[in-house]
Amino acid sequence: MRRISLVTLVVDDYDEAIRFYTGALGFRLAEDTPRPDGGRWVVVEPDSGRTGTGLLLALAKGEAQRARVGDQTGGCVGFFLHTDDFAGDHARMTAAGVTFLEEPRHEPYGSVAVFQDLYGNRWDLLQPLG
Repeated sequence: MRRISLVTLVVDDYDEAIRFYTGALGFRLAEDTPRPDGGRWVVVEPDSGRTGTGLLLALAKGEAQRARVGDQTGGCVGFFLHTDDFAGDHARMTAAGVTFLEEPRHEPYGSVAVFQDLYGNRWDLLQPLG
């Protein structure tokens, strides 16, 4: 079996990002290990009980990386958070201060709403049909 295990997300601050992803989005902190260079290996992942894809939170270094924080996909939705409880997750995330850019909509493929993470990256909260 082959799968993508991690996707790097460039952030301004490890602890701020951990608080957002674990608090507002309900992810779990899978790993936070110091590295010899003074950095950290920080992985957060949806707490689904299944092995899936996690986010490697990477601290921006240098102007080129800092310029990409919040705009890693040029303004496109770059991340897709699947759920089996769209209404519940939408309500919980809204109460936690997550910014939704649109009202929930129901499409032929499922229920969806676009939101931003703390840096402005766009995500879909999506409950696929079936």
